[in-house]
Amino acid sequence: MPDPLRVDAGELTTDEILAALREGRRVVVRTRMLGGEYEVTLRHDGTIFYCDTPTTLHKHEDEAGMRTCIANMGYARAETAED
Repeated sequence: MPDPLRVDAGELTTDEILAALREGRRVVVRTRMLGGEYEVTLRHDGTIFYCDTPTTLHKHEDEAGMRTCIANMGYARAETAED
């Protein structure tokens, strides 16, 4: 298994995160919430996308669901015309 890709929230675009997940990499996102810093692990097992937070495990059955989760939680940077 490849080493996890470790990034800060907003460092990569949603497409970059999803590309890493499709390649079989876990993406560990450092994010700030509720006054603290936390790590969230994003992964894909070939069928289901997972978003493992300090408090819960979210599952998404398709890429569209994972894309929405990444955007809603602020894990990716906002995409611009250059992206």
